[in-house]
Amino acid sequence: MSLFDAFRYDGKRVLVVGGATGMGAAVAELVQDAGAEVVVMDRAPVTLAGAKAIQLDLSERASIDAALEECGGPVHALFSCAGVADGTPGIERINFIGHRYMIDRMIEKAMLPRGSAIGLISSAAGLGWQNNLTRLHEFLDITDWDDAVAWTVANGKADYMWSKLAINAYVAREAVNFLKRGIRINAILPGPTDTPLAQANKDTWLGFATDYRTETGIEPSTPLEQAYPLVFLCSDAASYVNGVTVITDAGYTNSGITESFPAATPVIGFLNSEF
Repeated sequence: MSLFDAFRYDGKRVLVVGGATGMGAAVAELVQDAGAEVVVMDRAPVTLAGAKAIQLDLSERASIDAALEECGGPVHALFSCAGVADGTPGIERINFIGHRYMIDRMIEKAMLPRGSAIGLISSAAGLGWQNNLTRLHEFLDITDWDDAVAWTVANGKADYMWSKLAINAYVAREAVNFLKRGIRINAILPGPTDTPLAQANKDTWLGFATDYRTETGIEPSTPLEQAYPLVFLCSDAASYVNGVTVITDAGYTNSGITESFPAATPVIGFLNSEF
């Protein structure tokens, strides 16, 4: 046994939600390589050899309940990676409400033992969560599925940006409550990443921060480059990291905040504003 074993997943059972493609698939492959027993839930076909595949529609409570019944416990690390773009019916359920419902059910069923961890994929679209806490608290206080869905529709928040703001606020405010149960929760906020979802929205998603990448000589992130920090956050090596939203955008956000890359400043200012 070595000190570096804390970064590994030997003897752990890992659930990757949205693990068929993109960043979720990279997470599933990485934790399996690190020694984990892997369960993948997705609507799309799962191709990772050796992983248990379970069908899941995050927009439907019954599908989540059935998937969890099939999965069983324990789950030592839950990676909530599934997400869709604006224009997708049920986006408010798929991107946030469904993930929260699954986490709540897993806690009720004692599927997440002490020492387990939860990692979510958010986005730079949710950067301004601190400046929107009043509305976010109002929304997050609604724990009933139907009422939460109704709130997003009534308030014009059934969209991608709001779902990511909600994830970031949820991670921050639930950190203490989960830690009392011995569970950590964190998220990453990726910059443009070359995934099938990004390719389907190429002009908007992969066109973002092109000037920054040109000046710094980098390409859009690969799914594996985002999987690395997310897998770290749910490993024992990150045992004292809790309630954080890690920006994984190669420095674009902070270059905008500090004005060291002036072209990013108005963009980051907008994302940090009150919505």
